[in-house]
Amino acid sequence: MNAISENPRSGNPRSENSRSEDSRKFPHLRQDFTASLVVFLVALPLCVGVAVASGVPAELGLVTGIVGGLVTGFLPGSSLQVSGPAAGLTVLVFGAVDEYGLPALGVIVLAAGLIQLAMGALKLGRWFRAISLSVVEGMLAGIGLVLIAGQLYSAAGLDAPASGLGKITGLPGAAVDALGSSEALISLALGAGTVAVTVLWKRLPKQVRTVPGALAAVGLATAVTAVFGLSVATVKVSGLLDVIQPPGADAFGELASVGILGTIVAFTLIASAESLFSAAAVDRLHNGPRTEYNKELMAQGAGNTVCGLLGALPMTAVIVRSSTNVGAGARTKASRVLHGVWLLLFAALLPSVLALIPLPALAGILVHAGWKLIPFRGIVSLWRGHRGEALILVVTAVSIVAINMFEGVLIGLALSVVKTAWEASHLKLEVVDKGAGPVQAHLSGNATFLRLPKILESLEALPQDRPVELDLSGLHHLDHACRTALENWAERHSATGTDPVKVTEPATAAV
Repeated sequence: MNAISENPRSGNPRSENSRSEDSRKFPHLRQDFTASLVVFLVALPLCVGVAVASGVPAELGLVTGIVGGLVTGFLPGSSLQVSGPAAGLTVLVFGAVDEYGLPALGVIVLAAGLIQLAMGALKLGRWFRAISLSVVEGMLAGIGLVLIAGQLYSAAGLDAPASGLGKITGLPGAAVDALGSSEALISLALGAGTVAVTVLWKRLPKQVRTVPGALAAVGLATAVTAVFGLSVATVKVSGLLDVIQPPGADAFGELASVGILGTIVAFTLIASAESLFSAAAVDRLHNGPRTEYNKELMAQGAGNTVCGLLGALPMTAVIVRSSTNVGAGARTKASRVLHGVWLLLFAALLPSVLALIPLPALAGILVHAGWKLIPFRGIVSLWRGHRGEALILVVTAVSIVAINMFEGVLIGLALSVVKTAWEASHLKLEVVDKGAGPVQAHLSGNATFLRLPKILESLEALPQDRPVELDLSGLHHLDHACRTALENWAERHSATGTDPVKVTEPATAAV
């Protein structure tokens, strides 16, 4: 008999060698496996809640979460970032489904995914980092406000108005209706209890907090509903295969609509910006490989392309799930792939569990998520140090609430560009008048059209009966509008004065 196998103390050498070899191939498998379970438990209620709030079957949220794990999770870019349906796109998705119908959603998401793939291939991913942080935070704040307002109606079992502004202005009337209905009060109390559990869960002992707060809150609300037989609405279940509906030819015909094209652009910009900003935030949480932004954009595009083909929700990288993944000890992308496996198993084996979840509980989870989207501390900090940025943030948020997502973001971007141009136009006008001889006017800095009123007002205040020497040699930049205005002023002053205006040209200035 083989001597090795006769030694009882040696155990099974082949088994030990196999484990040793596995540990070399997958050195962090245990940490990634544990982290994947934690991320799965966090993602499950959020996937379902985002889908319900978006006005689509709950299973479609799980489909997007599965694709985020099994497709995007495998691809290079950001190794620890987790993708799935995001609360930040809920308002936009709800509006698109309400206006164009559920079949059109697949086409919109598919087109957005293909654009993301193209932008990543063209190495445009890094440019999303140039978007003003105030615009992004204003976008998230606007989404958060609309999301909270809409979910307050859902928590009370009431129908919400279609527009964001209508949701907010209609809250007093909704409160009156809720106070007059015992069923609405019960539903609202269940939602409020879910928010309370989610907020207070972090203060419990560490052993208890191994269960994610959102999952615990939904589980408790489901148990309370079942034990006391509460009459509240629950999630409608259709079945995983029944809700997967690839877009048909009729849906692709909608691409001729200007509204659809604008929605695609909005999906693309917002999903890309949120994902890449999330990647930057996740990079600050760990010491592992840094995000490759162009590859991450292509990974998001691949995921959204698959989601579009399946008729599912759009995906983004989600900071809540990603930070949970890092905090749970994940070391490689295996954790996010495995979390997609657990979502798939749940959707395939336990879909009936979804039918037990009360809608007010999901509304409470999303109210909490919407609250976290609003950067209250950031607004106060910006107002103290950078009031212009704070103004951009607030205007972007208000525009999204009052108008819509796409135009609100465009307004924010336009304000950001104008503010940057204004701050770049540092201009100094120095006038030297010795009482005799010509008046000397020295311009230095950057002369742009934004500073024209100041320039012309100062020059027109110079004495009309004195010769003027206009020195432009200190200008770093002189745009066409300013040059033309200065030439016109010089002609007018020369016509009314005794001597022509003498102009010293700038050494180098773009026109």
